[in-house]
Amino acid sequence: MSLLSSLNILDFSGLLPGPYATMFLADLGANILRVESPSRPDLLRMTPPIDGEDSVAHQYLNRSKRAIALDLKREESIDIVKKLIHKYDIVLEQFRPGVMDRLGLGYNELKQINPELIYCSLTGYGQTGPYRNRAGHDNNYLSISGVTSYSARKGSVPTPYGIQIADVAGGSHHTVIAILAAAYHRQLTGQGQSIDVSMTDAAFALNGISGAGYLASEVEPEAEALMLNGGTFYDYYETKDGRYFSVGSLEPNFRKQLCEAVGAEELLSLSLSMSKEDMELFKDKLKYIFRLKTYEEWISIFNKFDACIEPVLHFSEAVHHPQIKARNMIADVPKDEGGSQKQLACPIKFSSFQPSYSHVGSQLGYHTDEVLEELGLKKGQISSYKKDGIIG
Repeated sequence: MSLLSSLNILDFSGLLPGPYATMFLADLGANILRVESPSRPDLLRMTPPIDGEDSVAHQYLNRSKRAIALDLKREESIDIVKKLIHKYDIVLEQFRPGVMDRLGLGYNELKQINPELIYCSLTGYGQTGPYRNRAGHDNNYLSISGVTSYSARKGSVPTPYGIQIADVAGGSHHTVIAILAAAYHRQLTGQGQSIDVSMTDAAFALNGISGAGYLASEVEPEAEALMLNGGTFYDYYETKDGRYFSVGSLEPNFRKQLCEAVGAEELLSLSLSMSKEDMELFKDKLKYIFRLKTYEEWISIFNKFDACIEPVLHFSEAVHHPQIKARNMIADVPKDEGGSQKQLACPIKFSSFQPSYSHVGSQLGYHTDEVLEELGLKKGQISSYKKDGIIG
C-alpha cells in the first residue's frame, strides 16, 4: 500500500512550484488529477528540451498524474469540477488571489459541496497584503525576502541562482508540508480548511541563521560578511586548471585536516583564529595554495581526508558520482507510448515503502475521457463537450 494512497488531489497549478509539490506527493502514492486549459496549456510544456510532444521538464514534474483539460470559463466545466470535489477533497490552485472565486471555484463555494475540503492556494505573495495581486517570479521573491542582498560577492552584482529556491524550497516544499499537516488534522477532527502559502513568506523564513541574527541583535547580513556566505574561508577555491573546490572545514578537527591536506600544517593556528585579519590572511593563503595544483591532483589528495572538502561538479558529473548512484537518485520512468525516460528520483528513503512512478507527465487532456466516464458522463456527451471546446 502506498503511503499517501488515501489522498486525492485536484491540481490547478502550473509551471514549477505547484507541479513540483504534487509530483512529490504523487511519488509517495497520492492520486493527482491535474487540470489544464484546452486552449492555454502550461507554458512549461513548450520549454526545451522536448521529448515527443512535450518538454522533459513537464514530463518530470507531472509524472504519475492523470491529466484532464477543462475550459474553466464554461459553466459545464465548473459543474465537472464540482462533481470531482466529492472524490478529490484536496485542491491545490496557483492562480492570483480572487481568480478561483470569480470562476465559482473558491474555497467558500467548494466547501459547501464537501465540508472536509482542504484547499491550498499557492501564490507569490499570498492572499493578503499590498502585493497580493502583483506578478512575480523566483528572483523577485528572493529579492523581496532579503536573501539576494547578502548572497553575492562583495561589491558585485547579484547573481541568478541555478535552481529556483523560492519556487521549490519555498513554495513547493512548504505546500507539501501544509497539505500533509492539514490532512493529518482532518483525520483527527474531520475538519477541512483553507491554506495560504506565499513563496515570499517561505523564502523570508529561509533566512534561518542571518534573519535570527538581525531580528534579535540588529546585525545586518551583508555580502561576504558572514561565516557561511564568503566572510570566512568557508568558500570556493579555484584550481590551477580553472576548476573549483568547496571548503566547508568549519570545526577545528576539520580545519586541522584541511591544513594537513594542503601541506600547510603551520597555518592551523591561523585557521583557528577568530580575528577578521587572520581569517582573511588564511583565506588568501588557501587561494594561493589551491592554484598550485590541478583539479585531478587535488581530487587525489582530498580523497585521503575527511575534511568537508568536495569538488564543484558539473551536473553531468554529478549524475555519475558514486554517492548519487548508490542512493539511486536516477529513475527510469515509463512513457505512455512505450519505452522510458530517465528522471530525478524521489529523494526520501523509507524502510517499508518504495516510491513508484507510473508514467511521465501525460499529454494535454490525456485522461479526460477516462475521468469523465468515471463521473458517469456518456460517450455522446463527452464527444459533444469536445466539439464545443469545453474539454480537451
